[in-house]
Amino acid sequence: MAGQPVSRPPVGGSDPAFKHRPGLESQHPKDHAASGAASVVGLSCIRCGASYPASIKIDSRGCPVCREAAPANLKPVYASPVDPLSVAPDAPRSIWRYAHALPCSLEDAVSLGEGQTPLVEAARIGRALGVRNLFIKDEGRNPTWSHKDRFSTVAVSVARAQGAKVVATASSGNAGASLAAYAARAGLQCIVATFGGSANAMLAQIRKYGATVLPLANKMDRWTLLGEAATRYGWFITSPYRAPVVGSHALGIEGYKTIAYEIVEQSGGIAPDWCVLPVCYGDALFGIWMGFQELFAQGAISRLPRMVAAEVHGSLALALATGSDRLEERSPAFESLAISIGAPRSTYQALKALRESSGRAVPVNNDRLAEMQERLAHDEGIFAELASVTPLLAIARLREDGVIAPDDHVVAVATASGLKDLDRSVGPTQDCTIFRSTDDAWDWLGHNAATLMVGKARRPAD
Repeated sequence: MAGQPVSRPPVGGSDPAFKHRPGLESQHPKDHAASGAASVVGLSCIRCGASYPASIKIDSRGCPVCREAAPANLKPVYASPVDPLSVAPDAPRSIWRYAHALPCSLEDAVSLGEGQTPLVEAARIGRALGVRNLFIKDEGRNPTWSHKDRFSTVAVSVARAQGAKVVATASSGNAGASLAAYAARAGLQCIVATFGGSANAMLAQIRKYGATVLPLANKMDRWTLLGEAATRYGWFITSPYRAPVVGSHALGIEGYKTIAYEIVEQSGGIAPDWCVLPVCYGDALFGIWMGFQELFAQGAISRLPRMVAAEVHGSLALALATGSDRLEERSPAFESLAISIGAPRSTYQALKALRESSGRAVPVNNDRLAEMQERLAHDEGIFAELASVTPLLAIARLREDGVIAPDDHVVAVATASGLKDLDRSVGPTQDCTIFRSTDDAWDWLGHNAATLMVGKARRPAD
C-alpha cells in the first residue's frame, strides 16, 4: 500500500527504480545554506497548539493545558519554515549539514560525526518476509552505536550553549551511553540514572565515557532523583522524568528529523511507502515523522510514508483501536528481551505520528526475536540490538495480514548495534573445543561442516 498524501494527490505508488532517481542534492542546487540554527521563537503543544515563549522551562510535564486530559510534548516553533534542502557544499558530513533546520547553530555544535548512516538493501531477508523492496537504515553505525547520537548531539549542544554544567538522563543503556559520550566531548559532567537489569555492556560503555552511573532498585526513583536535581542544582535533564511520560527534551528530538532527510536523499529523492522502527516513548518516531512532513511541505517528496511502531506491551495499538488521546499503562504479560523498548506505556507524540500517517502499531513479544537477530546478521551482515529487529517482526506480521504489499518500498530503522546487549542476546557457547592440531580441525569440519570442504571450481578448457 503506497504512502499517504496529505494535502496533494499522490504521484504513483512504489517505484522499484527509485534507486536510479537523482537525489535531493542534485535536484536542488546547494547555492545557499546558513550555518546558523533555525531561529526558535517559541514552543507549541503538539496536541492543542497552545503557544509558549522560547524561554519556558522544559520540565518533562509537557503542555500545561493538556496535562490533565492527555499529556503532550512541546515542539519548537521556528521564525520561518524549515527548508531541509538547503545544504551547503562544504557542510560537515554529520547531521550538522542540516544545522539550518536544527535549534542550535553549527558554531555551537558538539559533534562526533553522527548521522550519514547507510541505507542497506536487504534483498535476502526481504524475500523471506515477502517484501521485495526492503531496506535497513543502520543506525548502529553512529559514534556510540545507536540512533540516540542524533538526539544527544543536539541536546548537549543546546545545554552547553545555555550554560549548563551537568547533563543527566534516566536510561537503560543507549541514551545514557550516547549522552555520556557527547558530554565528554563538550567538557560537561554527565549523570545516568538507571536500574537493575540493564545490559552490562551498555553500563560499561557509559562508565568508560566518564559518566556517573546511579543504579536504582525502583525505576520510578530515577525520575524523583532527576526532578530534584533539576530543581536544586539546575541539571539539564534530557530524558523524561515525570509521569505520565510526554517524551524526551523537545529540542533534542529535532535531531531525529535528520533520519528522514537521509532516507529520502539515499532513496533518490522519494519517500518510502512504510517506515518501521522500534518504539518506546516515540521520540524517534515523532522526530522522523516531522522530518518527512518538512520535506513534504517543501515539495521535496510527493507523498508521505506510513509509520509503523514495533512496540512491546501494546499501549499504542490500544489507543489507536479506542480513539483515545490518553495512553493507558499496560500490565506487562512478560519480560521483554528488548529492554530498551520495554516500557508499559508510550506517549501521545508517538500516537500522533501514527494517526497522521495512517500508520500501525504492532505488538511484538520475545518469539523469534533472537532468531530474527541472527537471520539479519547471517543474511545481510547487520548485527542489530534485539530491540532493533522488532521492526522486521512487525513487517512480517503486516505482510501476513496483507497490509504491506509485496512491491511496497519499506524502510526498517535498526536503531542500535547488537554489541549493546550481548549479555541478553547470546546464550552459552555451544562448542568451546580448542583444536590441538590442524588435523583435528579438519576432522571436525568433515563431521560438522562438510559443505565447506569443496575444491575450487576449475575453469573450462579453452
